[in-house]
Amino acid sequence: MNSAWLCLIAAGGASSLVLMSDPPRHSAASGPVAAASSGQSVSRVPGGVILVTGASPSASDSVTPVPEDARINGRVFDDPYFQMSFPLPEGWAEKYTSPPPSDSGRYVLAQIAAADSFSARSKGSLLITAQDIFFTSLPAMGARETIESAKNHLPEEYRVEPAPERVWLGDREFSTFAYESPQAQLHWRVLATEIRCHIVEFVVTGRDSGFIETAMRGLNKMKLPAEENPAAGPFPVCVKDFARGDNLLRRVDPVLTGHRFNPVPVRIIIDRKGAIRHIHFLSAFSDQARAISDALAQWRFKPYIADGQPVEVETGILFGPQR
Repeated sequence: MNSAWLCLIAAGGASSLVLMSDPPRHSAASGPVAAASSGQSVSRVPGGVILVTGASPSASDSVTPVPEDARINGRVFDDPYFQMSFPLPEGWAEKYTSPPPSDSGRYVLAQIAAADSFSARSKGSLLITAQDIFFTSLPAMGARETIESAKNHLPEEYRVEPAPERVWLGDREFSTFAYESPQAQLHWRVLATEIRCHIVEFVVTGRDSGFIETAMRGLNKMKLPAEENPAAGPFPVCVKDFARGDNLLRRVDPVLTGHRFNPVPVRIIIDRKGAIRHIHFLSAFSDQARAISDALAQWRFKPYIADGQPVEVETGILFGPQR
């Protein structure tokens, strides 16, 4: 799982903080021989630099999937949290490692691109993202509203292209629109659907519309979960603001002792008896995660009833400064 690091640079009596997406990698050996044998470039931490672990994602267990578990294994994209998978088109590969989620619940699940050996006209990329509806800084919207907003706020140098408003991929409905930049000679196709109170987006970019259509045919092989059924699954019922009011029978506030000013977005899964069985911190310092976990272990909820049966519930809570 990715982590964020803070790099404290001291120079001339002053200091500054720099955010690093990954900690430095250490090796028992050093120098060009070690770098060559590992297949990676090795760089030394400059003098006067202190590394401090920053806020990062974490979870109460390693068995329950979380959104950032998305991986490309054996040329297959797979995200067990969303139960979403598809084979990569021939000649495509992961281009960049995804960063940690933001504290507003934005995930980059994968960045995939056609191989460099392809012709310039055949090159393109696929960006897969997810936005947690519980923590978005934008007005809460569904997939269709998200697409309409993007279309209506397209800068004037771009031009909307003809495309169906809805398509079906993996037996699931996606809202979609297409646009182009005549000056840059690039085309985009944007698709969005809702899974587990997230807006999951696919953005295909290419230099010609034929490439876009080829990529779309590849996405048609995608496996996705059926539309959620509260009683039958396959996921816990997703309910915004469930941890409020009469639903919450017992609450213990966390004791946060550090001088932290960051919001701490937390997703929880509540079992059929009203106890919390899983905690997912999108972004938190380790001491915050410990204190909040200790408090949440004591919370109790009224069981959620669907079709006359108690079912699991997934919801979000924002600790720390409120937006």
